[in-house]
Amino acid sequence: MNEAKRNLDRGASPGPEEPEHRQRARTMSRKEMARQFRQQMAAGGIDPELQALASELEATRPRVRADCVPGPRPCPYVSCKFNLYVDVNPRTGSVKMNFPDKELWELAETCALDVADRAGITLEEVGVIMNLTRERVRQLEMRGLAKLRVIADDEPLPARDDEDD
Repeated sequence: MNEAKRNLDRGASPGPEEPEHRQRARTMSRKEMARQFRQQMAAGGIDPELQALASELEATRPRVRADCVPGPRPCPYVSCKFNLYVDVNPRTGSVKMNFPDKELWELAETCALDVADRAGITLEEVGVIMNLTRERVRQLEMRGLAKLRVIADDEPLPARDDEDD
């Protein structure tokens, strides 16, 4: 653990070149979510007003990107796989709260597709948008590029029409 992180953990203020301490992402397992749901049901169930709002939101949810572009920002559809507020692991079903210290409407960016439409941005900007460090973004970029190289190597080259037999 480096000195700056130790100082932040002790409550010291960051130096001029160090960012303010940010809340790390929090992952909730399916077991934990099921326990919270059971507790909520035992305490009186889900608020009918909240249930009606969720149903209304689901009915108006965009189905394709063209429907999404003119939609409200911040995007209220956190269950969309492109929403940056939460991530769901498809293998385990766990939910990762990327910004546990913020509400949805406090985020500058909520849709990964909106960010992609802007074209190239720096690793630092990606880190801020996704609540990750610049180094972690770089590591993920390298992992993704390696996977793309493997896929490209596995794909047979397309047959060319001008080849002679």
